[in-house]
Amino acid sequence: MKAVLYYGPQDIRYENTMIKPLADGEILVKIKAALTCGTDVKTFRRGHPVLIKNIPSGFGHEFSGIVEKVSSSVTNVQVGDRVVCANSAPCGECFYCKKEEYNLCENLNLLNGAYAEYIVVPERIVKKNTLILPPDLAFEKAAFAEPLANVVHGVERTGIKKGQSVGVIGIGPIGLMFARVAKLKGARVIVAGRNKEKLRLAEEFAYADEVVDLKKYQNPEKIFREFSDEKKGVDVAVECVGLPEIWELVFSTVRPGGTVHFFGGCKSGSKVCLDTTAMHYGDIKTLSVFHHTPQYFRQALDLIASGDVEVEKLITDTLPLDKVEYAMEQHIAGNAIKFLIKP
Repeated sequence: MKAVLYYGPQDIRYENTMIKPLADGEILVKIKAALTCGTDVKTFRRGHPVLIKNIPSGFGHEFSGIVEKVSSSVTNVQVGDRVVCANSAPCGECFYCKKEEYNLCENLNLLNGAYAEYIVVPERIVKKNTLILPPDLAFEKAAFAEPLANVVHGVERTGIKKGQSVGVIGIGPIGLMFARVAKLKGARVIVAGRNKEKLRLAEEFAYADEVVDLKKYQNPEKIFREFSDEKKGVDVAVECVGLPEIWELVFSTVRPGGTVHFFGGCKSGSKVCLDTTAMHYGDIKTLSVFHHTPQYFRQALDLIASGDVEVEKLITDTLPLDKVEYAMEQHIAGNAIKFLIKP
């Protein structure tokens, strides 16, 4: 098959590769839609100690397609089924799984290889995190189930409620989806960013109540307070950038008694400095949610299938498989939200 393989930072190659024979419990999916992701861009730029374990490696992890082959023990899907698969599945047996903290599973092997004509899906993902698509749901929409699952998990754990004020800094695809799901919860949402296209989508996709261009208004703390009840600060502040300085900034936008969600993952080894007096005497709750679980993966697909989250609006353009490197470069240049890759 044709595939894009990862050899190292800024070294991905479009080439022929063998399709791995199916082991017991595995399925082969013919990929119909794959999506670019910020994590893939970071991996392309500087590598990834968790995602990339061997060189060369498959690359890309958000996809949907048609089941091409199944091994003998597979019972929940069959050849010809239209499916979406998550990029992981919990083991159900480790310390964290026994506490139902499935996103922290100690055996959470992550699936890569979506930038290809076919992908072999491991047994555990087949059993726990492979969903059959509704007949009328397009492949390109279904491929958003994995990134949206992370967001649904984050929103649920944050406990966002109707009538709350929610501020989001960082409006890439994850920030935009976070704002959209918060709106579905009935929150009043303010978002802040710098990219013109992302600011447009904050209105037309997320339906945010207030959209702030940080090129014009460079003090999000003041703006978020102006937006909040009695100008005390937002009820919930969400960081979706993944930079220590933005973690510190977003902390200052929340009111006493509020919640700060550090949703953007910073580079390994990063440190932040927070005002402990404000945190303690202000009774401020902080959290940082990682990854997704089978429950949230299913909820995400339901939100997409219902039309409540119009994920197709986030697609910048459609590209063939041999243009993945171009897609990475466009992301780095700030010219894209998500590319749809069609093998």
